[in-house]
Amino acid sequence: MRKYPKSSEETANQISTALAVLATKIDEVVGTLGKHSEAALDLDLYRVTAPTVPVCCSYEPSLLVVAQGQKRVELGKSSYTFGENMFLLTSLELPVISQVAVASKEKPYLAFFLKLDIATARDILNTEEVDVRETPVGPGGMAIGHSTVEIISCCSRILDLLNSPKDIHFMGKMLRREMTYRLLQSSQGARLRAIATLGDQNNRSAKAVAWLRANYQKPLNIDTLADLAGMGRSTLHHHFRALTAMSPLQFQKQLRLHAARQRMLLDEVDATSAAYEVGYESANQFNREYRRYFGSPPIRDVQALRMTDEKATTRITPQSSVVDSVQFKTGDHLHGS
Repeated sequence: MRKYPKSSEETANQISTALAVLATKIDEVVGTLGKHSEAALDLDLYRVTAPTVPVCCSYEPSLLVVAQGQKRVELGKSSYTFGENMFLLTSLELPVISQVAVASKEKPYLAFFLKLDIATARDILNTEEVDVRETPVGPGGMAIGHSTVEIISCCSRILDLLNSPKDIHFMGKMLRREMTYRLLQSSQGARLRAIATLGDQNNRSAKAVAWLRANYQKPLNIDTLADLAGMGRSTLHHHFRALTAMSPLQFQKQLRLHAARQRMLLDEVDATSAAYEVGYESANQFNREYRRYFGSPPIRDVQALRMTDEKATTRITPQSSVVDSVQFKTGDHLHGS
């Protein structure tokens, strides 16, 4: 029997149905907690009942599927706003500003956040026949793609494992590998392949990104960084900016500012001490750059964050323990939904 290709309307209906199923499952798992994490699956689920304030955090290589609501993520000067029918693929660890843009008590924001293992993508590409679309990768280590029934269905099956803990270790590996395979076949498959493929310019730039993340306190030497990446200075600048939407210096500056903010917020370190700990040689320069980036001087900014968390805690009710305007907990400023 001849099989006819599905119409765009039929495909859209199937995606809508699959998203509704996924949304129901996320809602049931998270309930009124706001967030549920499953370390064995590298999985975070989120439920938010109101738009949130922008939160500085770090996105690791990951897949973010919004089953309901809308999200906004800013990377450098690039902005990504997306909701149902779309996913956000992050192919390397990046500092971002994240916020829930659309959510309500009647229709909460529901999100599926799965960390990805780039080594798995590399293994699939080396051992399996994968039909990766030969489309231009375009700039950025972060991109929005169109969700497919296969991707959403895989999300739902990963959630089903939560009802069968004994299967998580074995089936979790298989389903996470399937998800990577599905992403390689998606509209952003070429981007994921570029990061996973050894020798590719994006992969070389990713090495520079990883070095900066691990050594942001050290003075930046572009020649050393270029040698590490195996490319010239100008080539490194070009590909680094294309991947992260920032120059190496801007990237290092954001890493330092985020780290200093965390030290002040979580460990109650004073601004001057935090500045020197993250690599600044001048407290005045730190204060200027902190205010320019976060919008307020260090002390005022941290005080405002603490007040936000305190107010958020007092808004928790027996009916809904979701933080209505929300940074979930101060520790989660490093990793957002």
